[in-house]
Amino acid sequence: EAGAAVAAESSTGTWTTVWTDGLTSLDRYKGRCYNIEPVAGEKNQYICYVAYPLDLFEEGSVTNMFTSIVGNVFGFKALRAL
Repeated sequence: EAGAAVAAESSTGTWTTVWTDGLTSLDRYKGRCYNIEPVAGEKNQYICYVAYPLDLFEEGSVTNMFTSIVGNVFGFKALRAL
């Protein structure tokens, strides 16, 4: 659940609903949590792997990629730590 929430928060989960939503497939652009592993020797800590479609990012823009992935996630209140 937390992995899916992080994937949504860092991709299409924060997009505002507007009339043009009918023109864009949110499913095409959403991040997907594809694996969760426990951290060895740590209680209640996990590594979450999230995949993002390349179409979500501007080609050649590291800044765009970085802010898209970590921008909202570091303020995400649903998790104790990130």
